[in-house]
Amino acid sequence: MVDMTNKRLSVAPMIDWTTTDYRYFARLFNPHVYLYTEMISTGALIHGNRARHLRFDTLEHPLVLQLGGADISEMTQCAEFAQQHGYDEVNINVGCPSDRVQHNKIGACLMAEPHTVADLVKHMQAAVDIPVTVKHRIGIDDFDSYEFMVDFVLSKKWQLQAVRALLSMPVRRGYRA
Repeated sequence: MVDMTNKRLSVAPMIDWTTTDYRYFARLFNPHVYLYTEMISTGALIHGNRARHLRFDTLEHPLVLQLGGADISEMTQCAEFAQQHGYDEVNINVGCPSDRVQHNKIGACLMAEPHTVADLVKHMQAAVDIPVTVKHRIGIDDFDSYEFMVDFVLSKKWQLQAVRALLSMPVRRGYRA
């Protein structure tokens, strides 16, 4: 098993970027960087082409599978898939602020439900031998105080992504997308 304790340098999970081809290329530059998959939803793994979504080259190790979901049984099942396919760690996405994940009540929305996240971690850890971690933000919307983040973390050792997520974008006068 790969030592997953020293994570000084990680390539963050990025949808449509941290594909297996990108991770392989990144590994050629640094053999010590921790590589994350792009976020993969539980629905894609359970109902989609699991082999395609979980495919990676052995050169990519250490490799973390990042999951998007909030259902305990689905997340636990997908953590088991990660372990069976040889991933070194599974990571719960509690940081993505995109409209797509907000619609499904996953990603950064889960920061409003710390007990749900704690239950996910507990059940997933009980089902697998690989580490289960959480990527989260320092806050969501106007809840971005140090106290909010500490309350969210609940004394767990979760990975911190130190950026506030804006779930609703304020409209600026004269700004056009």
